Amino acid sequence: MRLSLRYRLLLPFVLLLLGDAVVTGWAASIAARGAEQRLATQQWAVARTLTEPPFFPLTEPVLKKMQKLSGAEFLFVHPTAPSESTFADPKPKPPTDVPTATLPEAGEAHTLGPPVVIGDQEYRCLRLPLSPKHPNHGGSLYIFYPESLRRTAVADAVRPLMILGGAGVFAVILAFAFGSGLVRRVRDLDARTRLIAAGDFRPMPVSGGDDEFRDLCEAVNEMARRLAAFQDELQRTERLQVLGQFSGGLAHQLRNAAAGAKLAVELFLAENPSADPEPLQVALRQLARIESNLRQFLALGKPPAGVREPCDLAKLINQSVSLLKPQCQHAGTTVIWTPPGGNAVIVGDSTQLSHLLGNVIGNAVDAAGPGGEVRVRLTATPISATVEVSDTGPGPLPAIAEKIFDPFVTGKDQGIGLGLAVAKQAIDAHGGKIAWERRENRTVFIIDLPRGA
Repeated sequence: MRLSLRYRLLLPFVLLLLGDAVVTGWAASIAARGAEQRLATQQWAVARTLTEPPFFPLTEPVLKKMQKLSGAEFLFVHPTAPSESTFADPKPKPPTDVPTATLPEAGEAHTLGPPVVIGDQEYRCLRLPLSPKHPNHGGSLYIFYPESLRRTAVADAVRPLMILGGAGVFAVILAFAFGSGLVRRVRDLDARTRLIAAGDFRPMPVSGGDDEFRDLCEAVNEMARRLAAFQDELQRTERLQVLGQFSGGLAHQLRNAAAGAKLAVELFLAENPSADPEPLQVALRQLARIESNLRQFLALGKPPAGVREPCDLAKLINQSVSLLKPQCQHAGTTVIWTPPGGNAVIVGDSTQLSHLLGNVIGNAVDAAGPGGEVRVRLTATPISATVEVSDTGPGPLPAIAEKIFDPFVTGKDQGIGLGLAVAKQAIDAHGGKIAWERRENRTVFIIDLPRGA
């Protein structure tokens, strides 16, 4: 039979609570009997003082002194003599249903006598006959011990045990509450791990004190974060695999078509030297760009194998801006680019760098849209070169902002999400960094490249 963790934790506490209640009740009972026995022993000591040698005449002054010493009330009655009493007037009559008490034997328990009611007060009463040698022989002495004092004495004796027992009960209840809280946290953790198993990697809220269970919850959150990262990486890998499966043939066909069109334009220029070459030169550059893009598309995800050589970043930016000029004129987008006066040459693969700059600037032109503006700025230091491309567009959507450099992540209606992924691969191949931010209502991409990469 499956026993819940709740019951495993709480069963010992319940047993402890029952044991505490039984022990406390037994100890309280013993303490109550002991307190009552001490009171009875004291009253019998008073009785011996008044009824055994040396004898004292039972006058009212003597009885009042004994009252102050014992707390009891006294009543002496004699068939032929007047009664003496410590009670206030009117004097009570002696109870008729109280039997004559005898001195307990050695080892025998003392008692306070049966309960009686005098006026509105409850008492315990002892009736003692006086021996023939007593000056008041022939009479009877009644000792009335107030029931309120007896109850107070018993309560005083039992109270420490009840407090101790109550503390034990409180401790058990506290442990019960702690156990219930622990079980609740275990159930929350169980529910969270089931969600993780189902693919929900959101972190769980960490509550409670700074203890081992909090460390466990944080470890589960860390596991969820790593699983989410692994899942993203797996999905990215699967997308690349799918890309490799269906795009190879298509890309080869498109590259061959672009190469054929490029060759046809070159032959036309060679056979018609009098034709205006500028539009055809732009077409050649666009065809060359298409061919190069398809080549890099096929190489996406593969280790780069480019040739490292000195590359003038200003010249590569000029080429990218020139290629985008017809698109900008058609859309009414302004590209502001002023080459720097200094040297901005780095060591790298000119083809990859050309794709990098073309993709980033081209994305900025698309984001700026008709009537928008794109600014390109190049700065260089002895150890690195920085390219900043800013546009007046709204920036990436929040849903893709953190994954903008992943393949197939795009905010364009007709985009495929490879431009920035190709740029990121080129950056990584050159040991650089690429990042983006929103600055003064503009989207700014920052590219840092080491000059000696």
